[in-house]
Amino acid sequence: MNKPEATPPSHFLRQIVQSDLNDGKHSSIVTRFPPEPNGYLHIGHAKSICLNFGLAREFGGDCHLRFDDTNPAKEEQEYIDAIKQDVEWLGFEWAGKVRFASDYFDQLHAWAIELIKSGKAYVCELSPEQAREYRGSLTEAGKNSPFRDRSVDDNLDQFARMTAGEFTDGVKVLRAKIDMAAPNMNLRDPILYRIRHAHHHQTGDKWCVYPSYDFTHGQSDAIEGVTHSICTLEFEDHRPLYEWCLNNLPVPATPRQYEFARLNLNYTVTSKRKLKQLVDEKHVDGWDDPRMSTISAFRRRGYTPASIREFCERIGVTRSDGVVDMGVLEFCIRDDLDASAPRAMCVLKPLKVTITNYPEGNTELLSLPRHPKHDIGVRELPFEREIYIDQDDYMVEPPKGYKRLVPGGEVRLRGSYVIRADEAITDADGNIVELLCSYDPETLGKNPEGRKVKGVVHWVPASTSIECEVRLYDRLFKTANPDKGEEGAGFLENINPESLVVLKGCRAEPSLASASADERFQFEREGYFCLDSKDATADKLVFNRTVTLRDSWGN
Repeated sequence: MNKPEATPPSHFLRQIVQSDLNDGKHSSIVTRFPPEPNGYLHIGHAKSICLNFGLAREFGGDCHLRFDDTNPAKEEQEYIDAIKQDVEWLGFEWAGKVRFASDYFDQLHAWAIELIKSGKAYVCELSPEQAREYRGSLTEAGKNSPFRDRSVDDNLDQFARMTAGEFTDGVKVLRAKIDMAAPNMNLRDPILYRIRHAHHHQTGDKWCVYPSYDFTHGQSDAIEGVTHSICTLEFEDHRPLYEWCLNNLPVPATPRQYEFARLNLNYTVTSKRKLKQLVDEKHVDGWDDPRMSTISAFRRRGYTPASIREFCERIGVTRSDGVVDMGVLEFCIRDDLDASAPRAMCVLKPLKVTITNYPEGNTELLSLPRHPKHDIGVRELPFEREIYIDQDDYMVEPPKGYKRLVPGGEVRLRGSYVIRADEAITDADGNIVELLCSYDPETLGKNPEGRKVKGVVHWVPASTSIECEVRLYDRLFKTANPDKGEEGAGFLENINPESLVVLKGCRAEPSLASASADERFQFEREGYFCLDSKDATADKLVFNRTVTLRDSWGN
C-alpha cells in the first residue's frame, strides 16, 4: 500500500548543493539541525528537519543533531528527549552521537580570549537600558561604549573574573568590537558572553558565563565540518556576524550559511513562547495535546510521518515568506490515510435498533474487507437481532436529499442486510430511544432485481460492540491568523471553543478491541481515527479524530 516515492522537485538549496558537489567544492555535504531544548518542536521545525536531513540523505552526506543549549535557565531534559523522539519518528537518523553546543564551551571560551587578545572583544558594563540607547536605531548610528577602549589586560582580567563567578547576572557582558555605525544592527558590537549563574543540564555548575547564539552557531558548525548551514530567513541579517566570527578566529573549517523561508501555517501559532503559554495556562492538555502544532501532538492525533514529509515536500523551499493553508496539510493526511488506513465502524451517537423478524438468539458472523481497494484481509462482525446505528441516521422529517432511514423507509446496513423502519419508540420527553425494524433475508450483500436502496449506514452489534470515548479534534483557533483575528483580538481570544468535543458512550465494532496506538483507522462515514496514546487503557478505549473525511472549513 505504500506509494512509490516520486523524484523530488528541484529548489534553490538542492541546486546549490548539487553545484557544490559537481564543482568539487565539497567531496560530501554535512548539514545540521540545531534546535534549542527549550520547548517541543512544531510543524515549522518539521520543515527544517525534512530539509536538513533530507538533503543529507539525498546527496549521501551526513546531518548532525546538535542542541543549541546556551541558555540553561530555559532548557530541560524533557525537551531534549522529545526532540530526539520527533526526529526519529519523522524517519531520520543523525550522524554519529547527539551533539550539544555545550560540548564546545571550552573551545568557545578559548576563542573569546583570543578575540580579547587581538583587540576585537571587550568587557562592557553598560546596563541593558544604556546598551539599547548606545546602540542607535535603523536610521541613526550607535555610539561607542565608554568601556570600549579598555586595555587588553584589563579585558582579560575582567573576563576571567566573570568566568570565576565574581559578578552577578547582567552586570557585565563580553562584546565583539566591530562597528557601532554599521548599517546592520547585528554588527554594532554584539554580545558574545553573558553572566548566568544557572545549573546546566550537560555541564552542571562548571560555567557561570554562557556564549550567545550568534557566537556559538558558526563556530560549532566549523568544529563539526558543516558545509551547508541552513537557517530560516530571520537569520539572514545575522549572516555577516556569522562570517565575521569565522573570519576572525582560527576555525578548522569555513561553513556557509544559507537561508530559506520559514513555514507559516494558518489557524496555528508556532511561537514557542505562545505554545508554552497555552500549556502553562492549561488552555490545552500539554505539549502533545492533539490540537497543538507540535510534532508530538500530530503523532498523538494520528498524523503519519509520511504525510508530514509529503506536506513539507509539497509546499517547497523558497526565499519568499508566505502562509500555507491548513487544508494542504489536511489533504496530505487524508491522502496517506485513504490508501493505508483499515476501515472499521464506530457509532458515535448510538440508537438501539431491534430487528423484530430476526430470530432471537441467532448470530451470523459476517466478513467485511479491512480496505475497499487493497487486499489486507477481513474483519469479522457479528450480526444479531439488536444493533446500534447513529441517531442522525433516522429522521421523522428529513431534509431534502436525505438518504437514510425515515418512517417506513429502507437502508442497507454496511456489508449486511436491507432493513425497514417500522416503528419508533420514544421516552416521556418524546426523544427516540429505539427503532423497531424488519430485515429482508434475501438482501445480504446484494439488491434483488428491480429493487433500489440508495442509503447505506454503518452499524455495530449491540451485545459485542465495545463502549468507547471518541474525541473530535478540530483546529485550535477559529481564525486564520490567530494573532490578529478578524477584530484584532489576541491569540488566546481566538481559541476555537469547538476544537475538542468529547463523546462518551460510543460503540465500536469488536475488531477495534485489539487496536494499538500506532494504528490508524477510517471510521466509515466519520473520519480517520487513532487510539489515544496517553489516555487509552485496556479497560477504556479512547479514540482521537485525526482528520475529517473532507474539508469542512469555509463551506
